[in-house]
Amino acid sequence: MSMQRMVIAPEVARALAAHRAVVALETTVVTHGLPQPRGVQVARDMEAAVTAAGAVPATIGMLDGSVRVGLTDEELDRLAATPQVPKVNLSNFAATLVARGTGSTTVAATMLAAHHAGIGVFATGGIGGVHRGASETDDVSSDLTALARFPVTVVCAGAKSILDLPRTVERLETLGVPILGYRCDDFPAFWRRSSGLRLDERFDDLVLLAEAIRAHHALGTGTGILVANPVPEAAELDEEIYDRALSGALELVQSQGIRGRNVTPRILEYMQTATGGRVIDANIALLIDNARVAGELAVALARG
Repeated sequence: MSMQRMVIAPEVARALAAHRAVVALETTVVTHGLPQPRGVQVARDMEAAVTAAGAVPATIGMLDGSVRVGLTDEELDRLAATPQVPKVNLSNFAATLVARGTGSTTVAATMLAAHHAGIGVFATGGIGGVHRGASETDDVSSDLTALARFPVTVVCAGAKSILDLPRTVERLETLGVPILGYRCDDFPAFWRRSSGLRLDERFDDLVLLAEAIRAHHALGTGTGILVANPVPEAAELDEEIYDRALSGALELVQSQGIRGRNVTPRILEYMQTATGGRVIDANIALLIDNARVAGELAVALARG
């Protein structure tokens, strides 16, 4: 990516030059993931969690055809206030730049920008993956493509539980993307702490986790790494409420013939209503906790 198209905030640039800990943060959570003004507030809370852990936050977005790595408060407010702001993904990244557009970066686009900026750790909520019914629709998130291409460590609460989680885990294995559990044995299911899918390795110590990440990069595979950090126990959705809401959401999507990019937002909207807004509380809790863990992990990696 041409540096003329990328603007790195001075504090982030200084930290990178000094090989200090930096954590990338995405912006779709601000514009699409949470209602305003909570989206902007959570973005700032995530930055604060990274800072408290001893790292420098770098929230990434696109404004007027340039990638901003380390958005200012004013830029974040402007992005959030942009009507119908598009999600920037791998497929429309270049076109949005050339058109001097504005957009929020998805997991995949944030990984791309972080890699070009030299940032090795990224915190998000949950990644996309293989959608239910993908054997017929071939609907697979470009997040998996990004994890296979960019050597960035992504701290998340697993994958969104509306997806086909067994196939998502299997696809990551096929792509050579390690899933390392931080204080967990199973792959998290976003709003639930466990999907029942066992992970290959669990780490309870960030120093050892950082060592495993370095060892993976030394292999030269070029792939990213997924660090699975479950939603905090106090914020986990009750299993019965979760199962009932998810079943209703999936039934709604099927009965209305909803397809493609409209599936996820419609399911989330249904689940927010069906759980009395508890999914939003869980989202916020896991986002902030992932930012904290990513900050601590980035510090451990910088010390190595």
